Amino acid sequence: MWDARYADPDYIFGTQPSEFLARNQALLANGGSALAVADGEGRNSVFMAEQGLKVTAMDSSAVGQEKARRLAAERGVEVDFRLADLRTWDWTPESYDIVAAIFIQFADPAFRAEIFDGMERTLKPGGVLLLHGYTPRQLAHGTGGPKAVENLYEPDMLAERFRHWEVMQLAEYETELKEGTRHAGQSALVDLVARKPG
Repeated sequence: MWDARYADPDYIFGTQPSEFLARNQALLANGGSALAVADGEGRNSVFMAEQGLKVTAMDSSAVGQEKARRLAAERGVEVDFRLADLRTWDWTPESYDIVAAIFIQFADPAFRAEIFDGMERTLKPGGVLLLHGYTPRQLAHGTGGPKAVENLYEPDMLAERFRHWEVMQLAEYETELKEGTRHAGQSALVDLVARKPG
């Protein structure tokens, strides 16, 4: 499915980073290592590499990663691109200072729990999770994201899952996204920035 979507010659989510990631640029400025989860066409991993991070970007679409490699080359940065399925991804313990998981809402609740556990495992103590996605209110807008309401994030659910972390930001809001053709228009969003206990 994703190979077919990414076959479009244009970058369907654009080449600029997620607005959420760009707003949190200051958190990326301290060097170290980062993992971009399900990174697609590379807009977020390339941006993180531009901030001086050593970035690993994983995704299951070879077509998307080929576009990501082109984007990295155009921007003059290096990213360690890994073609991999999240269901079998090796969440190497305590390996990253930053994990960015942006619009990864293809996962049902059981799979999502596995992903959240994996992200917690792979972050170093004191590492930061940047999580961004749609709330169920997004279904009324129809401007992007899955149609499966159970895949969407409620702030209370995120607060409960990460209750033992230092929650630096947890915000639900609506805004007009302009991120390529697939994330365009009024959108219902939630942001979580949280630090893993040290």
